[in-house]
Amino acid sequence: MDNRNNEQITPVIDRNAKIIKLKLDIIFKRIFGDSKNERIIKAFLSALLEIPKESITALTIENVELPPEYADQKFSKLDLKLNVNDRIVDVEMQINRVPGFSERSLYYGAKLYAEQLKSGDDYENLNQTICINITSFNAFRCEDYHSCFKMIEHKRHEVLTEKFMIHFFELNKINKYSKNKPMDDWLKLINAETEGELMDIQTTTLIPEVQETIVHLRTLNGDEKIRREAELREKRLHDEASSIRGAWREGRAEGIQQNKYTTATSLIKMGLLSYENISIATGLTIEEIENLADKLQSEN
Repeated sequence: MDNRNNEQITPVIDRNAKIIKLKLDIIFKRIFGDSKNERIIKAFLSALLEIPKESITALTIENVELPPEYADQKFSKLDLKLNVNDRIVDVEMQINRVPGFSERSLYYGAKLYAEQLKSGDDYENLNQTICINITSFNAFRCEDYHSCFKMIEHKRHEVLTEKFMIHFFELNKINKYSKNKPMDDWLKLINAETEGELMDIQTTTLIPEVQETIVHLRTLNGDEKIRREAELREKRLHDEASSIRGAWREGRAEGIQQNKYTTATSLIKMGLLSYENISIATGLTIEEIENLADKLQSEN
């Protein structure tokens, strides 16, 4: 009797198959910005902030909406703002390096901290503000992939306040400088780009919520519409990086790299960056950029 028809055929999995990237901001927010995934979000924050998961008793996502046209927008800042036990936690994915990245992070964090204060409020009632920046580039020259900044006195190392801090997690350093901590698994998952990498994480992780996130990611990966949105967003991010590099190359070629107005002019003519991002790239105010754009338009 031939039993070959009863044998189960194990499907061949292509380990090199590309997946939609969790580090792509719109995909990241579909998972970590969905209130239905509260268990996943708590486990993720617990690992990155190194606080007990059980201590997170209240969690609110304050900017959960994700406009359907976002993937095709020009360089909007997309972050995830959470209220965690009265702490303000802001999580931002940063794939491309931008000029003044550290100062930009400080500015947005300080703005979040200050926005809490209403007229007549006591400063002591301000809640702790924590900024989490996850980068696809090396932000610092150290080997450690995790850096945490607070305001301290530089001689005594006395902390001025625990109410404001900024974390940086550098994805490029994950595999080389592993800490053997839960945050490793989460960051490796965020950095994964192939099915093989997902399989390796799924095989080795001891964190149930990481396993659950992999299931969610594979579900999104199987949705043709979402894959298309991810492709468009990735193209936009590539255009952003190319436009900034091109503007600086043009400035160097003309021998005027430091000329902010020349760089801004090049970026305006490209028509890819928002005025806010041109301001970040050049240091000019938005008003100066608007005036420059009006001048260019009148000349045409």
